[in-house]
Amino acid sequence: MSKRDLKKYLSELNKEQLEEQILALYEKFSPVKVYYNFVFNPKEETLLQECKLKISNEYFPIKNSGRRCKPKMRRSVAQKYIKHFILLGVDPFVIADVMLYNIEIAQAYSSENLIKQELFYKSMFNSFEQVISFLISNGILTEFKPRIMNIHKETIAQKWKNEPEFNAVIERFEY
Repeated sequence: MSKRDLKKYLSELNKEQLEEQILALYEKFSPVKVYYNFVFNPKEETLLQECKLKISNEYFPIKNSGRRCKPKMRRSVAQKYIKHFILLGVDPFVIADVMLYNIEIAQAYSSENLIKQELFYKSMFNSFEQVISFLISNGILTEFKPRIMNIHKETIAQKWKNEPEFNAVIERFEY
């Protein structure tokens, strides 16, 4: 069904029928419920804190019963939250904060631990490119420039092999 057909169908319904349809969608589909819960009670700060806790737990897991847990270092956890926040229409500043936090926490971990997987560095670079594009497209690059520069300085300090790629991205928006 096209959007036009849907509009035509909806215009033929009365108010009660529309309410029934929306309630049915709310009860049947979890994403609809999540969306309406967010629209009517947008607790962005709570969502942000929960998200940051999950991301940091990927690198610095909470120890269970005295046993040390191995970090999973999954970029996908942050990506899932970022995608979810974009779908909900969360403020771009909050989304940018999550995107940068993901890289910053990974750098905090790599500063204390030797990481041999090339994929980790490639993944962090992809996240870096993604956040730069997001900041530019939302017109908020200048507000986050100090954090971006700190991330770049950290790639230099930690001698990441792909630091020149980070530098190339920085040079593109500085000139």
